[in-house]
Amino acid sequence: MDKINGYSEQEAKELIEFIAEGRKRGEALSRLFGEYGRRCGRAAGSVRNYYYQFLKSEDARAKEILRGKRLRAEKIRAFSDEERSEMLKKILSERGKGYSVRRSIANVCAGNEKLMLRYQNKYRNLVKKQPELIESAAKELGLSPDPAIRRTDFLQRRLEKEINDLYDRLAVALREENDRLKKAVERLTEENEILRRAGKADRGA
Repeated sequence: MDKINGYSEQEAKELIEFIAEGRKRGEALSRLFGEYGRRCGRAAGSVRNYYYQFLKSEDARAKEILRGKRLRAEKIRAFSDEERSEMLKKILSERGKGYSVRRSIANVCAGNEKLMLRYQNKYRNLVKKQPELIESAAKELGLSPDPAIRRTDFLQRRLEKEINDLYDRLAVALREENDRLKKAVERLTEENEILRRAGKADRGA
């Protein structure tokens, strides 16, 4: 079967239906990405990236799968020049203390994981597309240019992994609840089988 952006048509349909049903229940996309990823053995970040790519697909099959689902990409709040400049100064100041990019962003965001995700995505995009802005901000602070901008490919992979890990951590509570429910279902299934056999034995007596 021909694939749609890397997923089989059936896989794509199952993902979209899963997300649509979850959204109707009011569940957050990050939790849905994590849950679907665990079910299918995929990283939450990978599911997230595929979902947004699918929403923008021009493939007729994709449009048909999306028909009536009322799914759309959430509007991304763009960084103003002032916010971007402030973010860079804070991150680079932490980098100047010897911290990694991830630790620097965590320090700046004081543990706010949603803000961390926003900053990580923006910093990653700047490293990839506008490294001169990072160099300029570093010079203003009297710091050496962030060595990360000379290791773009490496940092890109590293930040992608960190973003995926962050989504996984956001869904950890759901994972634990899913495991608990799975065990409960298994226990009930076993009890049901015991009762079924007992009823069969009584009928045969």
